[in-house]
Amino acid sequence: MKENKNILKRRRIVKAFLTGFIMALLCALAAGCSGVKGEKIRVGSLKGPTSMGILFLEQKAEEGLTDGQYEFRMATLADELLSLIAQGELDIALVPANAAAVLYQRMDGGVEVIDINTLGVLYLVTGDPDIDSADDLEGKKIYLTGMGTTPEASLRYILSQNGFSEDDYSLEFKSEAAEVAAILSQDPDALGLLPQPFATAALAQNQKLRIALDLNEEWERSSGSAGGMVTGVTIVRREFLEENPNAVANFLKDHRESVESINSDPATGAEYAVEQGIVGSEAIAGRAIPECNIVCITGDEMKALLSGYLGVLEEFDAAMVGGRAPDADFYFLGQ
Repeated sequence: MKENKNILKRRRIVKAFLTGFIMALLCALAAGCSGVKGEKIRVGSLKGPTSMGILFLEQKAEEGLTDGQYEFRMATLADELLSLIAQGELDIALVPANAAAVLYQRMDGGVEVIDINTLGVLYLVTGDPDIDSADDLEGKKIYLTGMGTTPEASLRYILSQNGFSEDDYSLEFKSEAAEVAAILSQDPDALGLLPQPFATAALAQNQKLRIALDLNEEWERSSGSAGGMVTGVTIVRREFLEENPNAVANFLKDHRESVESINSDPATGAEYAVEQGIVGSEAIAGRAIPECNIVCITGDEMKALLSGYLGVLEEFDAAMVGGRAPDADFYFLGQ
């Protein structure tokens, strides 16, 4: 079985090389081709569901089958991506929703959000049989990642809506979701806030663990008519967008197709996720992908969902969105 997978992998590499060579040759011969392929788009994403949404795009780009040229970079911390965008070293980045709003304020409107890439993916995982609702979290320590980003912001809001002050619980941050999962494997009674696919992986590795709370459900219950949770969005540097509108339009098309592909073919998506080091097992990745809420929501629907989410956070703690919710020019509604 492993030998067959290696053969298939080698075939894909050969196919990618031949396809790329042929496309490069055609571009060299065709006078108009350089106008399509000219601008390379530098794309950054976080290790997790947001990176999973562009796996098929990365594969197509490697094979030379996209209209634009891409350079991809995956990070474990949102701060790394935000810094690279601010420094002009990335053009597009897939980042936590509230972190995008903070960066918008820090860069004086220098970024725009072009789509929502991930909806609710956060789950409270534990083996503690006494945790069945948010009310049971009083006095508990919760392990999580993403200080200052969506996981912390959403969890603090939900706990506040259940009557807790910050003195009623404690949060301990880790740099990667894998670290949280490791703690749970050693101590099943610990509480960890995990995104997919890490929540599924944790459950598969330890039968004592279970999902105690779905934060998306808790958010909807707490926020009322504001809508569901928005975990990840895709931002672009405003300067890049203004100078390369067609390149951004091509990215959106390619991103949408990639999202449709992974949702319709999770088995292949699972294979790519393992190759990229996002998940350690194709079986776990295949189970997790349908639970990851990977989307590509643009235009007015994007604005309605995201502004509702950020509005709730602004009312709860304005610092979580950079002091105030972004202005209307934060939302790219198309050309």
